[in-house]
Amino acid sequence: MTTRRTFLKGAAAAAPAAALAAPAIAQSTIRWRMQTYAGPALAAHVIDPAIEMFNQIAGDRMQIELFYADQLVPTGELFQAMQRGTIDAVQSDDDSMASPTEVTVFGGYFPFGSRYSLDVPVLFNRYGLDEIWKEEYAKVGVQHISAGAWDPCHFATKDPIRSLADLQGKRVFTFPTAGRFLAQFGVIPVTLPWEDIEVAVQTGELDGIAWSGITEDYTVGWADVTNYFLTNNISGAWIGHFFANQERWNELPEDLKTLFKVCADQSHYYRQHWYWGGEADLRVNGDKLQLTSIPDAEWDTVEEAARVFWDEIAAESETKARVVEIFKRYNADMQKAGRPYRYGDDV
Repeated sequence: MTTRRTFLKGAAAAAPAAALAAPAIAQSTIRWRMQTYAGPALAAHVIDPAIEMFNQIAGDRMQIELFYADQLVPTGELFQAMQRGTIDAVQSDDDSMASPTEVTVFGGYFPFGSRYSLDVPVLFNRYGLDEIWKEEYAKVGVQHISAGAWDPCHFATKDPIRSLADLQGKRVFTFPTAGRFLAQFGVIPVTLPWEDIEVAVQTGELDGIAWSGITEDYTVGWADVTNYFLTNNISGAWIGHFFANQERWNELPEDLKTLFKVCADQSHYYRQHWYWGGEADLRVNGDKLQLTSIPDAEWDTVEEAARVFWDEIAAESETKARVVEIFKRYNADMQKAGRPYRYGDDV
């Protein structure tokens, strides 16, 4: 894994990422600092509305100051900063923030763990993943508040991808687990600060991005520096979460805990329709990216490799095996349920 990270020169360099409108604040106001994995353009959809809503309703009882990707600490250090209490709350996937838990590998894009965005809340709320996540984070002093779905994982590239052979040697910005899986197909995973990705594609440091769906490609500017969008994806939805330092969470009165959960749920709901509608609209009406596809028969080999990958992950620990078993059972149930839950030979 190639890595390059930039660090801020002193806390004074980090200004609040969102100028959130707030009422006059009393001295006794509870104040939190929260950092998201997302840069400003993306955060305008995935987190700003929820925090603005929370601050407006909480008023002078509590205010959350929001920071964007890498503003206080690099994304890879988010977990440590939250655990120490440097940051009170975080929005991220487990994988990107280097969470030291048994469930980290399933955060972000676990290959073919989901087909659609609705799979994620069902897995957490009906199949038991929420309980496992809360157990794992309680062990390390962090409150897992809730999980939700983001966009699917597609390739946006400068050159067209029409076969697996076209992936060979491509330097791609992606998530750790996705990169670990894709490496077997010749992809070279690269980790960079989020705000550097657009320039890295322009300068040739990156050949493409496997970090999002087409909605984000257009929203954050990546569609301006890539030319092609591969319709095949390795996951139907990114799994992300809201977390908080356990002590800070425990100090909150119950109604503020409830308010935070409600605002997080509203954020999850908004993304369901923003991404679902956006993915379809931009495939049909977008004018910046040409769509390409790898034939189904060839792509089947990638899905077969994912099943092997799942078993490799399950062999690493009892908790991982427990999670993989849930993914297997869920996907088997969806396959048996048939249309519209699964079509044809879907896993």
